[in-house]
Amino acid sequence: NKGQKVPAKDYAYLIRLLAPMADYLTINISSPNTPGLRDLQKREPLLELLTIIKNERLKACRTHPPPLFVKLAPDLDEAQQEELASALMEAEIESVILGNTTLDRPPHIPKNFSTEAGGLSGQPLTDKSTNIIRNFYKLTNGKLPIIGVGGIANGAQAYNKIRAGASLVQLYTALVYKGPLVAYDINKELTGLLKRDGFNNISEAIGADHK
Repeated sequence: NKGQKVPAKDYAYLIRLLAPMADYLTINISSPNTPGLRDLQKREPLLELLTIIKNERLKACRTHPPPLFVKLAPDLDEAQQEELASALMEAEIESVILGNTTLDRPPHIPKNFSTEAGGLSGQPLTDKSTNIIRNFYKLTNGKLPIIGVGGIANGAQAYNKIRAGASLVQLYTALVYKGPLVAYDINKELTGLLKRDGFNNISEAIGADHK
């Protein structure tokens, strides 16, 4: 919460409350709308937070703890990406979500929108999101599953993220503009793209740009 002075307390409380009911848990440390939250995107604060969270998860679900994902911003520079990729591997989390909305304002954005606060989603985020997926795949040697998010509205955009290293993709803005049938359309397009490139299944395409 915006008023929390010790973020780990909020995360720990939610873990205790929700972990027994969850299929997976996402630790979002990248929302641009919560003051100071992105400060957790540093090695030592992140490792400290994840240690607390993993302990709480084990207390809440001793037999079958839900997998733990961490959601990062797309605005990280190369040094930050390298630092965080190393930290996430050390913490042995199950997946990284790349990424959240961006604070960037491309020059073609109308001025009345570009001056607004908060994160930008949708098509302006497409390439930036794909690039950070590609970098993290290289930094982790493909050993940390990546969920690709940001600017996915068609099969080609989803496919680009998969080839860059994403094992899964998520949608949000496209659902607003195209409705739930967009998922069907993307899957149909993906089938054709996989066939075109000689892949028997989608898992063969993960990280294909690096091979």
